[in-house]
Amino acid sequence: MLTPLLLNGRRAGADDDPEPPVFPPSPPTTPWQEELPTAITPLPALAALTPAPTVAPNIAGGEAGRAPHQRYDELISALGVAPLLYELKAKEQPDWVFNPAYPPQPIWGYEGTTPGATSPGPTIFARYGRPILCRIRNQLPQNHVGFGTPEISTHLHNLHTPSESDGFPGDFYSANKAGPTLTAPGEFKDHFYPNIYAGYDQLQNHIGDPNEALGTLWYHDHTMDFTAPNLVRGLFGFYFIFDPLDPGNERDPIPGALRLPSHPYDYPLSFADKRFDANGILFYDQFNPDGVLGDKVVVNGKIEPVLKVAARKYRFRLLNVGPSRFYGLSLVTPSNVRQTFTYIANDGNLLPAPLLNQTLVSFSVAERADIVVDFSRYPIGTELYLINRLRQDSTRGPDGTGIGSNGPRILKFIVDRFPPVQDLSQVPAALRPLPPLSLAEIAAARVRRWDFDHDRGVWVINDRLFNVQSARAQIPQGAAEVWVLINDDDGWQHPIHIHFEEGRILSKTREGRNVAVPLHERGRKDVFLLGEDETLRVFIRFRDFLGKYVMHCHNLIHEDHAMMVRFDIVAQSGNPGPGGGGSSGSG
Repeated sequence: MLTPLLLNGRRAGADDDPEPPVFPPSPPTTPWQEELPTAITPLPALAALTPAPTVAPNIAGGEAGRAPHQRYDELISALGVAPLLYELKAKEQPDWVFNPAYPPQPIWGYEGTTPGATSPGPTIFARYGRPILCRIRNQLPQNHVGFGTPEISTHLHNLHTPSESDGFPGDFYSANKAGPTLTAPGEFKDHFYPNIYAGYDQLQNHIGDPNEALGTLWYHDHTMDFTAPNLVRGLFGFYFIFDPLDPGNERDPIPGALRLPSHPYDYPLSFADKRFDANGILFYDQFNPDGVLGDKVVVNGKIEPVLKVAARKYRFRLLNVGPSRFYGLSLVTPSNVRQTFTYIANDGNLLPAPLLNQTLVSFSVAERADIVVDFSRYPIGTELYLINRLRQDSTRGPDGTGIGSNGPRILKFIVDRFPPVQDLSQVPAALRPLPPLSLAEIAAARVRRWDFDHDRGVWVINDRLFNVQSARAQIPQGAAEVWVLINDDDGWQHPIHIHFEEGRILSKTREGRNVAVPLHERGRKDVFLLGEDETLRVFIRFRDFLGKYVMHCHNLIHEDHAMMVRFDIVAQSGNPGPGGGGSSGSG
């Protein structure tokens, strides 16, 4: 076990405002020995699930005691198609190799139809208008030792999902334990993913607003108090969702289809910071309120891997898994000359127009970024590297200074072949329009203030810790609100994730002065980075489903130490929350 070093003659965390812990470095690794697969394999749907899914929880059949699936029969009837059936199993993989310099060791991950849990888990290819019923079994070892907990609550990050399928932190389960917001333990839990656009009720078109479409989503464990260690152990995976505009087919003949690079050249890349002990074994201190900043970047489960690519365009879906490190990635040659790429999506949402000739893509924990890299510009045999140019020495966030083009190399590309068929993919000048914003609707919206603070080692929102049983806001279904996210704390940065609905940044201030919202943050978002002394005004609508959801800091150690609030979406006749229906308030 690693022990924090002493700072200024005392153990880190000993005073009222503790210094961040400093841990010994991970042992050296051997770069460019592990190869990533040249293409991912989407998880296939199943013909049936046993026992068959039911709208109400099948507790007698081994399911955890969830609430019944909302609007299930109505939505299946309106969409006119039965749900596709999937199954994921949370399991331990006993002999994972992060790098040849480290010994094989156990991790946790998700298993699909192919035996063996992986991290990331299998990628699901979904489509709007085709619902999914995903059974998630918990087969983790109940007698495990070390960090983490063998209960799970799987959150499909950013999908417009009924609350009982959202992966609420209190909905954790195993065969012998049920979270405080479930009625019974269980071996599995069925999740209903309708795959409708937000705005379903408003438009009355049986699908919702296509301008609200998502793209790059990810599923991950969200167990209350244990999200960070369970993700460090490996419990996450990708979920791509397509529609007629972004169909996942670069040869789509339908006019208007974007024809972006598609499978097998549509490729997910996850980045996770981890730390290893002197023996090369994965380590995490889940009890320290500052967490552990990893000094090894694990890309799709491997340290310093190689990805061999064809000489053509690729769509890379970049994801920051956390727990705490931020990234500023550049693509460079062996002599550290920066290369350009096209930035097309943030938080999984296509921008209105691509950002061309970019040389840096920055994202905090849980943010995503889709970029297109054209490898046809390079001769066969060319080697390129992804480097991280952000300097970060603690879990507080980057210190504001860059490393330049000499940052650590975390992924190597080798252009090793020509594509077997002509590359017909493209990046059009226009991507997906944004839903219109009504100034009158914004002016009439209720305003809520949420102050994210760190004081004497405690993470709070509006001076209160998370209470899983208590809603800090009750929001009428269909309402629109302006949420003011405030960070008055020096030295800490908070990536704030709001479940269920996306928002639009209306304004950003820093130290009381207005600052421009970066181009890549002007679209729809589900993670809002609050820098030091920053305030964001975010416009959000709450539509289509009812129930319990959360907002939290996605620096995972912060959410595990109670920097989270529950909010409930209630029927129009319900109580609009503390302060009545007024124009301002706080939770």
